[in-house]
Amino acid sequence: MEYQEGEEERRRQSDGIDIESEGMGGGGEVSTMQGRKVIEGRTSSFWEYERGGDHGGYGGGGESTNHIHLLKEPLLETRSGVNTSSQTAIVGANVSPIESLDYEIIENELFKQDWRSRTKVEIFQYVFLKWTLALLIGLCTGLVGFFNNLAVENIAGFKLLLTSKLLLKHRYFLAFAAFAGCNLVLAICAAVLCAFFAPAAAGSGIPEVKAYLNGVDAHSILAPSTLFVKIFGSIFGVAAGFVVGKEGPMVHTGACIANLLGQGGSRKYHLTWKWLRYFKNDRDRRDLITCGAAAGVAAAFRAPVGGVLFALEEAASWWRNALLWRTFFTTAVVAVVLRALMVFCGSGKCGLFGKGGLIMFDVSSAIPAYNTPDILAVILIGVLGGIFGSLYNYLVDKVLRTYSIINERGPGFKILLVISISLLTSCCSYGLPWFAKCSPCPTGIAEDCPAAGLAGIYRSFQCGPEQYNDLASLFLNTNDDAIRNLFSSKNTHEFHLSSLLIFFAAVYCLGIITYGIAVPSGLFIPVILAGASYGRLVGRLVELVLGASSGLSVGLFSLLGAASFLGGTMRMTVSLCVILLELTNDLLMLPLMMLVLLISKTVADSFNAGVYDQIVKMKGLPFLEAHSEPYMRQLVAGDVCSGPLISFSGFEKVGNILHALKFTRHNGFPVIDEPPIADAPELCGLVLRSHLLVLLKGKNFSKHSVSTGLEILKRFHAFDFAKPGLGKGLKVEDLEITEEEMEMYVDLHPITNVSPYIVVETMSLAKAALLFRELGLRHLCVVPKKPGRPPIVGILTRHDFMHEHVLGLYPHLIVAHKWPGK
Repeated sequence: MEYQEGEEERRRQSDGIDIESEGMGGGGEVSTMQGRKVIEGRTSSFWEYERGGDHGGYGGGGESTNHIHLLKEPLLETRSGVNTSSQTAIVGANVSPIESLDYEIIENELFKQDWRSRTKVEIFQYVFLKWTLALLIGLCTGLVGFFNNLAVENIAGFKLLLTSKLLLKHRYFLAFAAFAGCNLVLAICAAVLCAFFAPAAAGSGIPEVKAYLNGVDAHSILAPSTLFVKIFGSIFGVAAGFVVGKEGPMVHTGACIANLLGQGGSRKYHLTWKWLRYFKNDRDRRDLITCGAAAGVAAAFRAPVGGVLFALEEAASWWRNALLWRTFFTTAVVAVVLRALMVFCGSGKCGLFGKGGLIMFDVSSAIPAYNTPDILAVILIGVLGGIFGSLYNYLVDKVLRTYSIINERGPGFKILLVISISLLTSCCSYGLPWFAKCSPCPTGIAEDCPAAGLAGIYRSFQCGPEQYNDLASLFLNTNDDAIRNLFSSKNTHEFHLSSLLIFFAAVYCLGIITYGIAVPSGLFIPVILAGASYGRLVGRLVELVLGASSGLSVGLFSLLGAASFLGGTMRMTVSLCVILLELTNDLLMLPLMMLVLLISKTVADSFNAGVYDQIVKMKGLPFLEAHSEPYMRQLVAGDVCSGPLISFSGFEKVGNILHALKFTRHNGFPVIDEPPIADAPELCGLVLRSHLLVLLKGKNFSKHSVSTGLEILKRFHAFDFAKPGLGKGLKVEDLEITEEEMEMYVDLHPITNVSPYIVVETMSLAKAALLFRELGLRHLCVVPKKPGRPPIVGILTRHDFMHEHVLGLYPHLIVAHKWPGK
């Protein structure tokens, strides 16, 4: 062939075939063919590879039959020319196959016909439904957030009241048995739900939501079962006394609610309302899930503006002004719902639900007035937050890797691990207060001392009348009440220095070993608890050194400590600042809050990445960063393509298509028009696997390679090719093709995306990576720079930009990979 010249050298350099993860399309190089398959006297572009005969793989970069078995492997053996990126990732507590999402608009003839036929009424329905779904997401997320807090306060309240009554009767062993027993039962309930019903619900869920919004999907990330287990598992886990929060799981819960509402209907469950069909695509679902993630933060912290900024800064990889407006509307609905429900519960109709139910840490009673020594203390807190935060992230990563080995052994081991951590947490929470000294109750205070009810700063524990145990006031309380006690500025000497140090060490360590067990668990509350502890400790030391000259109270130092630790672990700035200000209702702390967040993030960034970034990488999720790596500037797009490439003619034989679908897991195939349709081979566009399945299912075949586009346009509608909702889509096994039909032809032009995104093979890999991420692509076609060659060199997919694949092809770039500049 005339365009075969120059390809033999490339083939010799790339002795292997590109393998992509299931459903991620193909990354491929131009086919290095020595021959072409002749069908019915005409030339077909369904290539055969000289060394491997028929081949499988992914559309745009397949594998020969000698390597088809590798498609079933979760991790592929490293070899030259092979994409060794993982086909699987850890989702929750289980290993799950992953695939990419189609955020690109597929502009084929069916799509164009659909848009041309839409009336103004239908367009209004589409816009109206977007806002309606945003309203429903906010309403449902607010209700779920309120229900979570209500359940946790009542369940944990019953447990703590029972323990307190037994302590007052000096029945200490029975009190411990009741306390540990309640914790154990609740922990087992949460573990059973996660281990057997929805393993994807374990953990925070923020890394999975972040990966989804980046374009990575995995089985049951946002499934209804995951939503159910996330809600009830989070309630049981937090009420069980684990050092975890419900804030991270609320983000995942909000995303699951948005996904459920935005499924676009389902034929399986007979939810095919005409209006819902508009949302049967990944682009609109992405917008709704972004709103859901923001609503989750708003419901967890009562921080509507902070929720929008969290989605913008941390969760979303793609943003626009219209999405900002709709997200803000969603979080505003959440705020209104929570406010109305809190007013309702203010009349005492919600059982033990009280101030601790929905977080609001009011520290506005202390007016900040700071001087130079105070600023130096704040800088010290920022540095400590960066050091402690980076160490926290390092240890969390090591613990998660260890737990993954245990979790792989089965549900029973997951539950045993949860039981072990539950017993350890109960022993620490009940045992450590015995090391604290009893303190006399302060005079002239409004609170009861010792506390008579569920919550309170002054817990008696084993102390006598008119005395309290400050460490018990932190351990034998809900996490929200413990934070409120640490933020309090009403009495500077409520907590001893030794008690603050013990509590910090215990919470720091328990938070590390608890995250990663098979229960829904968030990182916000453990980090706030630990940060508030050492912040208050620094405040006490400053008070001892400066005396009355310090203008900041210990409560404000505690708040700054929490901010510094959050910045050191999560590496967010703007969203954390606003969330904390909305939490504490103290705008006067804004300058100091900004200072401590900037310092802690800067210090921590010099050691490692943020905790969510580390977890995303550790789980094996192929996340595309906002920046390209330095070594990518030394490569071009054609360097990471590896062949051969599976492509179809505009009029293709049914048997060829079925063969490719059966023996590959590609999700995108180039369509090439050849003579006599075109003067020379030219790229017509890209056709998706799911569209081919629908087309073959309809059996609109012909005995000759002639155009049947008009018949297909009349027979099919654009919504027939839409992504399925709650039900599963078509599979190759669902097709019933006879031997006679195998020899017939099908016209691919009506379902071919005639305007796929294309780059020239000489474009730098760094620029191609940025283009791929910013446009939210699944396939990026690479075309030759010079004429006389095949019309397409290959197809780049997400995994072709992963470090493991690129550095596997070019090991000498590992040194460049370590460069600090990005």
